[in-house]
Amino acid sequence: MADSVESDIRDDRPRGLLEAYEDGGVTGRIAYFVLDGERAALVAVHTVVEPRHEGRGIAGALVRRFYAIAADEGLPVVPLCPYAAAWVGRHPEEAPVPPAALVAEARRQLKERPERW
Repeated sequence: MADSVESDIRDDRPRGLLEAYEDGGVTGRIAYFVLDGERAALVAVHTVVEPRHEGRGIAGALVRRFYAIAADEGLPVVPLCPYAAAWVGRHPEEAPVPPAALVAEARRQLKERPERW
């Protein structure tokens, strides 16, 4: 199941959404933003899966793809989303820990601009 889930995940950078699709509809998403400033990062803020699609590995596939996108772009990830943070704890080999200063800056920016998610 994870392979089919991972094959239809689309990054909508302008809207800050990484979305999983099935049969033309969105089944889950990560809301995120790109950290502004001297050091860029992708900041995962919220992960949600539509209730009728829960339990199928969609959230995990989204987080895995999110980290892959960041790696391809040479960017760290700041997992402020509780689900993403828990996923990191279960998959440390796939998710490098961001520097504490970067996490603090991401939290500061989100607090100043809560509309980012």
